[in-house]
Amino acid sequence: MEIKTAFIGLGVMGYPMAGHLANSGYPVTVFNRTGAKAQQWAVDYSGQFALTPKDASLDAKMVFMCVGNDDDVRSVVYGEEGILAGLQEGDILVDHTTTSAQLALELAETCEKVGVQFIDAPVSGGQAGAENGKLTIMCGGDTATFAKAEPVMQSYAQQVQLLGKNGQGQRCKMVNQICIAGVLQGLSEALILAETAGLSIPQVVNTLQHGAAGSWQMVNRLETMAEDKFDFGFAIDWMRKDLGICLDEAKTKGVSLPLTEDVDQKYKALQEQGMGRMDTSVLVRALKKS
Repeated sequence: MEIKTAFIGLGVMGYPMAGHLANSGYPVTVFNRTGAKAQQWAVDYSGQFALTPKDASLDAKMVFMCVGNDDDVRSVVYGEEGILAGLQEGDILVDHTTTSAQLALELAETCEKVGVQFIDAPVSGGQAGAENGKLTIMCGGDTATFAKAEPVMQSYAQQVQLLGKNGQGQRCKMVNQICIAGVLQGLSEALILAETAGLSIPQVVNTLQHGAAGSWQMVNRLETMAEDKFDFGFAIDWMRKDLGICLDEAKTKGVSLPLTEDVDQKYKALQEQGMGRMDTSVLVRALKKS
C-alpha cells in the first residue's frame, strides 16, 4: 500500500533524506521555511511542496521533520499552520531533530491527546551519511509505531534502532555526542604529539585505523586536522547546542561530565573567535593555543 509522507526541514540533512524517501517510491510533500529551497527540491525529486507545515502534512500518514532545535520544532509542530493541525488520528510524526529529552516527552504527550503516534529519532552520520543514505537513527517510542515507521526510515539509514520509550532516542544521541567530543579531544592531543615527534600523519592513520585506536573521526578527520582544514562537517555551533543538551540532562540525573564540560568550554572559546561555523575537529586549535 502506498504510504504518503511529508518532510519538514530541508537543511543539509533533510534535503537528501527527503530525496531518499522520494527515490524509494514514497510520495513526498516537503515544507521549508525558505520556500525557494522547497520548490527546488520538488523539481529535483519530482515531488510536491507546500507553503505551511499543515499543508504538507494533510493526507500524509507519516511526517518526518529535521529542523534546528527545540524552539524550531515547536514552531513547525504547533499552531493553526503546524504539523499537528494537518494530521489525523493514527498518523505518525517522526522527529529527526536533535532535541532535549524533555521536548520528546512533551511531543509524545501532545500527540497522544489527538491520537497521533510519535517517535523521537535523532540521527548520526552527518551530511555525508544523509546524502549516501547511511545514517544511524536512534529511536524512542512504542514498538508498534516503530514497526510501521522503520521500513520507511530505512530509505536513508543503515541502522535504525528502537532504544525504549519516548525520550530514549534523544538520550542515546546525547551519548553519541559525548563520545564524539571525547574522541576529538583525544585525536587533538594525539595529533599535537605526533606532529611534535615528526611522525607522518597519513602513515599514523594508515597504521592505527585498523587497531583499537581506530575510529571514524580518525579516518575522516585526522589528516584534515593536520592540514588545518575545517570547512566541512558538523559545525561547532550545532555541537555546542547538543553538548548543552547533554549537560542539562546530566544535571537532572545528578551525573558529572567533566570531559564534556571541558570540550564545551573549548568550543565556546572558539566560537568567540569567530569559528562557530567550522566543523567540530577545529577543537585541535583550542588545544594548540592552551
